[in-house]
Amino acid sequence: MLELLGKPFDLGIYQRAFIACMIIGFANGYLSALVLLHRSPLKLAALSHSILPGAALSILFFGLSGISVYFGAVICAVSTGILAIYFAKDTVLSTDTILAILYTGFFSVGILLVNYLEMNQALEHWLLGNILALSNWDLLTSSVIGFIVVSMVSIFRRPILLTLYEPEVARTLSVPVKITQYGIFVGMILVLVTTLQAVGCVLAIGLIVTPAAVIRTFTNSSGYLFLFSGLLGSFGATTGLILSYHLDMPAGATIILVFTLIFLTRFIFNYLFNSCYNLKSKFS
Repeated sequence: MLELLGKPFDLGIYQRAFIACMIIGFANGYLSALVLLHRSPLKLAALSHSILPGAALSILFFGLSGISVYFGAVICAVSTGILAIYFAKDTVLSTDTILAILYTGFFSVGILLVNYLEMNQALEHWLLGNILALSNWDLLTSSVIGFIVVSMVSIFRRPILLTLYEPEVARTLSVPVKITQYGIFVGMILVLVTTLQAVGCVLAIGLIVTPAAVIRTFTNSSGYLFLFSGLLGSFGATTGLILSYHLDMPAGATIILVFTLIFLTRFIFNYLFNSCYNLKSKFS
């Protein structure tokens, strides 16, 4: 199958990147439905920027290894969210305001750490992604994390949706609302971190928001929303990778551009369809 997609897939790095795009794209697309229903894309965007200092600190203390970078990124992103909630309790400021201050501060710390470690070349990879540099370990880690999170969301989708829409009803049905809310938060962070190598921390939010934003305009069914958002995520990521080779463009930016074009195409088509329908109704 890969041979049919063109010359780049004769190379092992492109074959690995293609598989990663399918897996990471599906996991992020699937979770994008949860992000959309949770109404937290802007908060997640802030948390995505706080990944950088966690990765840099892990390299500083534990050296450059896939597992340390992943854990450092997750811990830093989760800590940013918890600190924002904690500080918001004692001030009149909203959680979003404090989150914006924290993530820009942490992001600056990350850039300074990267400069201190003399890894400025790696900075671009972390900011914009470099999926072609994905190792077998990175692919395995992303696959395992994606599988676990997608499976958990699928199994507990009903209590999760109850918690999002009707927390009081969920409590009467013995759903542990607080634990579920924290679980949603951690799950989104874990999947977000898997995009670090693919599209970088700056562009990661596009991959975990856009698929569901497109599919939501077609269906009100949560089941279809999760499934087709995952499929669209996989399709958009692999298409972006193929185009990046033929256009000689960075893969991360091309992947996000593909998702943006899909989103815009949907609304342009909808506008033209409604215009034609209204015109037909006017003259009928």
